[in-house]
Amino acid sequence: MAWVNGLLAAFGLSASAGLNAYIPLLVVGLLARYTPWVRLNPPWDALAHGGVLAGLAVLAAVEFFADKVPAVNHLNDALQTFVRPVAGAIVFAASTQAIAVPPALALLAGLIVAGSVHATKAAVVRPAVTASTAGAANPIVSFLEDVLALLTSLVALLIPALMAALAIVVLMAWLSRRRSRAAGPRGAG
Repeated sequence: MAWVNGLLAAFGLSASAGLNAYIPLLVVGLLARYTPWVRLNPPWDALAHGGVLAGLAVLAAVEFFADKVPAVNHLNDALQTFVRPVAGAIVFAASTQAIAVPPALALLAGLIVAGSVHATKAAVVRPAVTASTAGAANPIVSFLEDVLALLTSLVALLIPALMAALAIVVLMAWLSRRRSRAAGPRGAG
């Protein structure tokens, strides 16, 4: 079951990188550094290093603001055509290294997933938004893409942990209810 969760997380994270290159890398690095939910083996553990996290935060902020400015957003998308697939490859490989996916296959899969999401966004979605709103909606769409990238990254990594926590809560409630039913008849008699 762990390999399924790892593979699903890898696909979710690389898709997220197709929307925003730095958000999934930053989420993985922060969760690896500050929580037990993400474990990164070398060389991917470098994502949790303080200097790398600071650099990713700066790059995420630059991309966030550059993508909201008319005309600059098109230049940003052109640059991100190269960056986002690489980020997807890195995050896919980093999140599947514990489940023994061959590194070359992991990098290729992440590259394809992130590249496909970015290509769809840059070649289909953004031009349609620009044409239909004269560019006025681009900052809103960009913000929604960033939110979606963040939520997708968090869900990809935390759903297994949330599901485990939910299973524990349900089991504890069931055991508590069972104990109270068992104690009820004995306590009454």
